[in-house]
Amino acid sequence: MVKFGYHASHEQFKPSRLLEYVQTAEKAGFNAVLSSDHFHPWSDRQGESGYAWSWLGAAMQATNLPFGVVCAPGQRYHPAIIAQAAATLAEMFPQRFWVALGSGQAINEQITGEGWLAKCDRNIRLKECVDIIRALWAGETVTHYGLITVEKAKLYTRPQIPPLIIGAAITPQTAEWVGSWADGLITISHPDEKLKEVVEAFRRGGGEGKPMYLKVQLSYAKDETTALQTAYEQWRTNIFKSSVLSDLRHPHQFDAAAEFVKPEDMYQFVRISADIEQHIKWLQKYIELGFSEIYLHNVNREQENFIAVFGEKVLPGAKHLV
Repeated sequence: MVKFGYHASHEQFKPSRLLEYVQTAEKAGFNAVLSSDHFHPWSDRQGESGYAWSWLGAAMQATNLPFGVVCAPGQRYHPAIIAQAAATLAEMFPQRFWVALGSGQAINEQITGEGWLAKCDRNIRLKECVDIIRALWAGETVTHYGLITVEKAKLYTRPQIPPLIIGAAITPQTAEWVGSWADGLITISHPDEKLKEVVEAFRRGGGEGKPMYLKVQLSYAKDETTALQTAYEQWRTNIFKSSVLSDLRHPHQFDAAAEFVKPEDMYQFVRISADIEQHIKWLQKYIELGFSEIYLHNVNREQENFIAVFGEKVLPGAKHLV
């Protein structure tokens, strides 16, 4: 059975409002939640950036849904702290929490003032973090000297069943590497051919049989013009290649980079439509590719209408396709 989840975008909404949205989404029929984890928003127009780990405890207590979060240990977060935070949530809410780990983006990580590593070195650092986190969850006393330093760390509060570690990947190259060590994959809704390449690369790299999760960027509104304009207003800073998204440091740089993006450019990167049947057809393609959890991110600000309409009309139709 495919799960259809709601994406909680901390860059766009206050944590108190997101708490209301996930409660509403649960009542509407969404059966999972994915949380972002940013220090800065992508754009000053988005204008928020609450602390995801504080919010997760409140949101999981306020609902009965499973939650995941995408974060980047290694610079802003020491992996021992992520191991402790994730273990605490997994102990309080057994088998309702998973964590996706990625190599990070400068917009969040460079607040520490440390140098921003090249992608290959960030991947090495990420794998060190994954190994450290798993060892701590296993009850080991960890000492490690590499791109990450840990000295005699032991995690005393651990869940009976540790959370899944899902690998975050945007490109086929990263997806293939992630397949060798992650418990599963999470990626974003690329154009069809590129998404297929990411899936095939993950399976080729060792991910065959492992779960795959998808974050779908969409814009739904009462009419096509509104759906397009609101997607353009909120999400035009987020459509660039991974190398650009990873290396820019400040929201105003993303705004500058998006200065020449045209509204019609958004169609290639966001599923924009006021047609319910069209959204169901898009979801069908993702199911056929093998995604077991699909998280819907309505990138415009009209969350109440999106939750209500998708809960009533899209999710029942999509679930019928499973």
